Amino acid sequence: MQATLKSIPLSYQRSPKLYYLLPPLRLTSASPFCSSSSSSSQWFSFLRDAISTSDLSLGKCTHARILALEENPERFLINNLISMYSKCGSLSYARRVFDEMPERDLVSWNSILAAYAQSSEGFIENVEEGFHIFRILRQDVVFTSRMTLAPVLKLCLHSGYVWASEAVHGYACKIGLDSDEFVSGALVNIFLKFGKLKEGRVLFEEMPYRDVVLWNLMLKAYLDMGLKEEAVDLSSEFHRSGLRPNETTLRLLDRVTGDDSERGEMKSSANGHDASKIRSKNQILTKYLKGSQYSALLQCFADMVESNLECDDVTFILVLATAVRLDSLALGQQVHCMALKLGFDLRLTVANSLINMYCKLRRVNFARTVFNSMNERDLISWNSVVSGFAQSGLEVEAVRLFMQLLRCGFTPDHYTMTSVLKATSSLSESLSLNKQVHVHAIQTNNVSDSFVSTALIDAYCRNRCMKEAEVLFERNSFDLVACNAMMSGYTQSNDGHKTLKLFALMHHQGERSDDFTLATVLKTCGSLFEVNQGKQVHAYAVKSGYDLDLWVSSGVLDMYVKCGDMRAAQFAFNCIPVPDDVAWTTMISGCIENGEEERAFHVYSQMRLMGVLPDEFTIATLAKASSCLTGLEQGRQIHANALKLNCTGDTFVGTSLVDMYAKCGSIDDAYTLFKRIEMRKIAAWNAMLVGLAQHGEGEEALQLFEQMKSLGIRPDKVTFIGVLSACSHSGLVSEAYKHIESMHRDYGIKPEIEHYSCLADALGRAGLVREAEKLIESMSLEASASMYRALLAACRVQGDTETGKRVATKLLELEPLDSSAYVLLSNMYAAASKWSEMKLARTMMKGQKVKKDPGFSWIEVKNKIHLFVVDDRSNPQSELIHKKVKDVIRDIKQEGYVPETDFTLVDVEEEEKERALHHHSEKLAVAFGLMSTPPSTLIRVIKNLRVCGDCHNAMKYISKVYDREIVLRDANRFHRFKDGKCSCGDFW
Repeated sequence: MQATLKSIPLSYQRSPKLYYLLPPLRLTSASPFCSSSSSSSQWFSFLRDAISTSDLSLGKCTHARILALEENPERFLINNLISMYSKCGSLSYARRVFDEMPERDLVSWNSILAAYAQSSEGFIENVEEGFHIFRILRQDVVFTSRMTLAPVLKLCLHSGYVWASEAVHGYACKIGLDSDEFVSGALVNIFLKFGKLKEGRVLFEEMPYRDVVLWNLMLKAYLDMGLKEEAVDLSSEFHRSGLRPNETTLRLLDRVTGDDSERGEMKSSANGHDASKIRSKNQILTKYLKGSQYSALLQCFADMVESNLECDDVTFILVLATAVRLDSLALGQQVHCMALKLGFDLRLTVANSLINMYCKLRRVNFARTVFNSMNERDLISWNSVVSGFAQSGLEVEAVRLFMQLLRCGFTPDHYTMTSVLKATSSLSESLSLNKQVHVHAIQTNNVSDSFVSTALIDAYCRNRCMKEAEVLFERNSFDLVACNAMMSGYTQSNDGHKTLKLFALMHHQGERSDDFTLATVLKTCGSLFEVNQGKQVHAYAVKSGYDLDLWVSSGVLDMYVKCGDMRAAQFAFNCIPVPDDVAWTTMISGCIENGEEERAFHVYSQMRLMGVLPDEFTIATLAKASSCLTGLEQGRQIHANALKLNCTGDTFVGTSLVDMYAKCGSIDDAYTLFKRIEMRKIAAWNAMLVGLAQHGEGEEALQLFEQMKSLGIRPDKVTFIGVLSACSHSGLVSEAYKHIESMHRDYGIKPEIEHYSCLADALGRAGLVREAEKLIESMSLEASASMYRALLAACRVQGDTETGKRVATKLLELEPLDSSAYVLLSNMYAAASKWSEMKLARTMMKGQKVKKDPGFSWIEVKNKIHLFVVDDRSNPQSELIHKKVKDVIRDIKQEGYVPETDFTLVDVEEEEKERALHHHSEKLAVAFGLMSTPPSTLIRVIKNLRVCGDCHNAMKYISKVYDREIVLRDANRFHRFKDGKCSCGDFW
């Protein structure tokens, strides 16, 4: 067990973390030791400097240099790296260093525990991870010390869990550290902070030595709890101890003897007239707050402080409310400090206001600290902190606080219920929690409250339990918030028609919509392709003035894009006063979804001119556009932009770029980028697998698949499409059968039509067309047109006209207007010299008024696209191109090339057949590439149809004779010709 724990990084023993998404450490030119080596003591000195100055960059440079020069760094150096990262505020790097340690000693464990303890206040996830590390330590290391318990006790204090402190106390007793001065003192402090005076006093009495600080803690705890007699007894014990009191002790002793209260009474008697003055000032502050005159309010408060006019609870509450309105954490903290100084932080109303202020200013860790220090709490205290955690995305902690509230005997009200429902509805697997809260709301008579019922509707809608939500909705008053929740639920449950019906009902009953309503309905119209209803909602938005709202206008744009109306989308986009990155990206993706990839790049250029920076989704979308256009240079520019914007580390972006390079014919670049992606998700593996398969790298694809499985990454159905495609394109029939059986047996993935298509394609390419036909007939699934089309192409290659005729008949039954079926059938007859049958197929094609897609090829040279069709004469350099073709044919014939005239599908003389073959579009494009690019430059050509066998054979000779690598993409796959061979292995 211990060996296992040592070999597996801690962050993977529970669940994958984000630590391994951190960028790798690199040494920069700014490093003070770039050109010299250093000893261990010097490394230690650099790390100490980084800690003392909190200079994280210096620490990183030191770390990078250690990695570069020290093959096996000493353990104490690694331990100090953990400490350095922790004290410089980088817990993630500290954890990564710890996880990568080959061996760990007690100092290593203590260092990482100290790192988590230092970063635990207000961050419950760090507290829990720290506890998890301590549990692993207890299993992995026999001996622990007081330096181990120090951070663990700090974690206990920040956790707010009494049980954790009690457990650590028990562990300390077990290992003999309960009498340690530091450990017992820390435990006393924790128990007192948690209100466990009895337990704290027992520990205090058992300590062999007690310093002044501990006496102060005990005195303050008794006084704060109102236990005056116990405080008097304790003060007497302190006098007998012979310790010298400090200033804090004196103030506490004054409170014990009553001197402080007597002075307060004298002061109150002398300044009794100030009470009315304070009330008057508070009335002025209230007036300023209601009138949003914040500067005047703060000036009035400052005058009160400068004139030594005492404040009361109301004063602090008003100024804290001002801090919230101004979104000023600094002001709130200053008021908090004043409250602490004057003792108002212990007042219930002021403490509640502090919690509310910190929660609304998004500092829930500070709110939790105030909450934990309160001697008295009411329901408002609990509601404030539960609501704060729920609104800050800490749903689990909000639910835990709710459970503590119930254990403390409080009865929740509608505010409590609304907050906890917001938390539970945002959690995964939250349905059972929602139902429990629903039952509790019924028991406490809160379910009839409109806020609670609406929150329940929203909770059920988020879980797609629409029947339960409908029951509550029918019982609820017909208000806008409930309607919005229902419409959102219908949309998420793919029941958009009910969304539109409810919207119509709202409109009929005169209920006014808001921006959320319109955005939801527009999203529904887009998903249902209801452009006419979408236009009506757009008109309503214009009429009600919501068309200028960015959320609504973005919804209008997205609706038109999804409905394919790019003209209306452009108009909607132009009406947005200041489009944000989401609106720009929607427009770009809309162009791509509607086949306007070149326009997408034009929109992107406008976006950059307007100074709007793209996000990760924009970059990934543009990479997709480059893939569609097979625009390698454009794709490289997008990759460069991604590097400049530092978003290549995003898995989505990295996967899109891998896919782009693969589809643009640069499989080497795709694989290089793939290896750089950290924390590869299944989509990245799938993109690489499919890319290798399309490039004919079947063996490499299968090796990558085995590597993926060895890393514990579970394949999905797309993965197996890539694997089976690799088998198909490489003629690996037995492997294809093995994998299609494995996907169901080992992974529970039921083969779909796409998987069987790959298997049938593999059989056809291997010449087993009859077996492929039997496979299609034996399937429980209905065969697709693409399956028959692939098999018909295989029949044409194998010359099996009888099977081809049967397959063509079935294909035409599915798609009577499919031109490829007629073309393949006629070509098959022509290759077999069955000219009468070929003419009959052509006559049938004309009778159905089906037009053949013209074949063409194109090549990009110097950022310009050059298009060629068979026997093309339109290029300005056509004479030179045809002369180059003639020279190329002459040169490759000398090497052994023999024209395959079977691919001339007309009944003419042999010489005329050869001439027709020489001027196929792909040969013209390659000849132009040989003319227009420097020697040894790779030539990339794209063809819209399947490359013919003669051109495929010629390309192999051209690559050898001219020492050029040629990448030819046809309608099926990539062909990589090099040294007289093709990557497809003649399986295409």
